[in-house]
Amino acid sequence: MPVKWTKDGLVRCPFCKEDNDKVIDSRSSEGGRVIRRRRECLACERRFTTYEKIGESFKLNVIKKDGTRIPYDREKVITGLQKACYKRPVSAEKIQDIADRIEEEIFRHYDKEVSSQFIGEKAMSLLRKVDNVAYIRFASVYRDFTDADDLLDEVKQAISQKETGDQPQLFAE
Repeated sequence: MPVKWTKDGLVRCPFCKEDNDKVIDSRSSEGGRVIRRRRECLACERRFTTYEKIGESFKLNVIKKDGTRIPYDREKVITGLQKACYKRPVSAEKIQDIADRIEEEIFRHYDKEVSSQFIGEKAMSLLRKVDNVAYIRFASVYRDFTDADDLLDEVKQAISQKETGDQPQLFAE
């Protein structure tokens, strides 16, 4: 149910429409760009959630390989991660966490423009720590291998640089 804001910035309860509530819990998400607030209406005692985002005046552009610039879209990052993690033991929460960590790195290093290469390299680095198969899937699309030998070289490198011992092996040895 949508939350209504009053002219003076107060929140109206989506149930009883009163503007008398208290904040129970606040958490940041999406790399600190969104604040999630759990609220309780003091009039009807029902609970609801609000999300506060950075103003729309903030624009981050991604510079693609061909030099074109497009607006940054978190959903594109998440979609790419989801495709790489399809049918792998990687939870939706972990995918969101990886996207958050990518955004934290972006906003730590860039203000207005970031290269797609930076985003892709960060995604591969984080996926490699979580699941080697998801990492290989992502790398195969991101790096656009020209032949099977390039892909096999990447797989061999992933096997030799395995960072955690609890991941399933890519190939039986």
